[in-house]
Amino acid sequence: MLHPFDPVTDEEIVVTSKLLKQMHGDASLFFSQVDRLEPIKSEAIKYLEVERYGGKLPYIPRRTYAYYYVNSQMPLYKAIVNASEKHVESSKPVPGGAIGPLQPDGMGDIEVAAMEHPIVKAEIAKLQLDKISFNHPQLGKLNYKVICEPWMYGTDSPNDKVPLIQCYMYMGVDHSDSNHYSIPLKFSPVFEYLTKKFVRMDYLPSGADEKFIKETLPARKVDPIVEYHPELIENWKPRDSLKPLQVVQPEGPSFKVEGTKVSWQGWEFRVATNVREGFALYDVHFKGRSLFYRIALNEMTVPYGDGRPPFHRKQAFDLGDCGFGNSANSLALGCHCLGVIKYLDTRRSDARGNPVLIPSTVCMHEQDYGILYLHKNYRNDRSVVTRRREFVVQTIATVANYEYIVNLVFDQAGAITVQVRATGILSTMPNDPNCVTDFGTIVGPGVTAAFHQHLLNFRFDTRLDGDKNTVVYDDYLPMDENLPHNQYNVGFRQKRTFVDKSGSVDQSPFTNRTYKVINENSINPVTMKPVGYKFEMPAKQMILASPNSFNVKRAHYATKQFWATKYHDHQLYAAGEFTNQSTRDTGLSVWADGSEDVRNTDTVVWATLALTHPPVTEQFPVMPSDFLQFLVTPASFFDRNPALDVPLADNNFNKSVYYDDSQNAASNTSSCCQSKV
Repeated sequence: MLHPFDPVTDEEIVVTSKLLKQMHGDASLFFSQVDRLEPIKSEAIKYLEVERYGGKLPYIPRRTYAYYYVNSQMPLYKAIVNASEKHVESSKPVPGGAIGPLQPDGMGDIEVAAMEHPIVKAEIAKLQLDKISFNHPQLGKLNYKVICEPWMYGTDSPNDKVPLIQCYMYMGVDHSDSNHYSIPLKFSPVFEYLTKKFVRMDYLPSGADEKFIKETLPARKVDPIVEYHPELIENWKPRDSLKPLQVVQPEGPSFKVEGTKVSWQGWEFRVATNVREGFALYDVHFKGRSLFYRIALNEMTVPYGDGRPPFHRKQAFDLGDCGFGNSANSLALGCHCLGVIKYLDTRRSDARGNPVLIPSTVCMHEQDYGILYLHKNYRNDRSVVTRRREFVVQTIATVANYEYIVNLVFDQAGAITVQVRATGILSTMPNDPNCVTDFGTIVGPGVTAAFHQHLLNFRFDTRLDGDKNTVVYDDYLPMDENLPHNQYNVGFRQKRTFVDKSGSVDQSPFTNRTYKVINENSINPVTMKPVGYKFEMPAKQMILASPNSFNVKRAHYATKQFWATKYHDHQLYAAGEFTNQSTRDTGLSVWADGSEDVRNTDTVVWATLALTHPPVTEQFPVMPSDFLQFLVTPASFFDRNPALDVPLADNNFNKSVYYDDSQNAASNTSSCCQSKV
């Protein structure tokens, strides 16, 4: 029997597409996205309570949603299908002319169509690639080829009523792993997404201003080529002296997985993959106490800071436009995760409504991360020390040039680290010789990488000790001077502010402002104050575009770091349900407008993780991973350190050895964490 939170199945995708095809008769349907519909929360809560405490489980039918086009024409339709009972509950055009998320198959078809179009072929012919080649020291003579990379079109006008694709064109050596981003070309065709109809040819500026040359000239041999793959790096030699570092768990892992339910070191939750978010966590408990109903990365926007047309439209919504599940990597042992690994799969629909399996898109494993807690009693020279064991839930999405590694990391003391690593390859533009600008970085011959931002929003549906929670923020301020209890003017205090209405909280790093979720109905017996969890977020620059720009109108969530709203079913995505070619968001700008009470109610918080990224040469041709993270940690939620039951560190357990002994291939059998000094 499927759980209400289990991912969509092949059968459910088939049932959904079959019913909709039957409803539309002879029409051809192009499916933009099919996935499981979130259950009504009130129904799911009843199910979870019975599941945890006993009784007869209530019946919750499995429902799916589908976005699709009929006969490759607007409008976009949205359907709700009861997959359990096999009938269509609703199907109607999406109001406002919304455009659906991009299909992996559809983007592949555009790439083929662009490369076969006579106008594009004519531009490629002007490059005269047959007259140049590259002599590789190991591989010999390599010819050049042209590569097309379809991009979401973005927005600069409310008049674009059909789905469009901007194709950026590159050149690389004729090798399957060539770094084409090192040779961007200056012509960029635009196509209609559904019909594959050619719209126009854009020409790209390559100087310090908006001017461009509407002429494709013969290509020049690029030397040196800037490559990342070992087969193509000239005279590549691997770094020596790197010895194996293996994660070995001879007795197996300390976590348990039953279906989608995970148990580890007091933590219990469910992990469900989906095509938009990659995965979501449900019913998160620690040591038997409820913390969150649902946690997920729900949106990311990547606005570029190059204002020259057509680069001004480069603003990706990687989840809403594409989907982290749609673009998820299949993860492999010994590469993406180390140790004993449990994998979960993702299922998506292709454009015709057939199920597609993407295997092993989520990996779960344990890792060591230093010391959890330590104290040395200087009176007797004895130490109490425990190792910080962590449990990691990870997915990796490739969206065109970038890879995003999303980790939710759990520790043994009730904390969650939300961590994102950005890697992959910079999105590049052509650059005239010696053209230096203040909105991009030259990263190779004739190539520049524009400044841009990554703004990711994580949604936490809070359930701390119950369904009624409150958002507060605490500032730390000097006490008034010359008070009787502050005669020496050294005192400082906490000032707590309650968030009563839906909206945002401003950053204030110089008062050490800390966002917290508390339960006013659950009092910590030690502190005599409400229990809580805090969101420890570093102060960061938010979206830089003008408030009047489409970039900001489409991504209002990116203007603030922390938001609070009242829960409503199906309000899941910070920029709204449909982001592709949107002109304004239908998410937090609507839901967090100050019109609803959010104190002591069913509360949702939205945390924006931000990175302003001016590229540097060390990040090309492939980026070392860049870290972004924040912490979600107990704030007097427990009455003492909840990790006191973690066994003390012991070398009979951990099997570490001394350097000198390892050099002599000997093992150390000391059983305690004592120095030999």
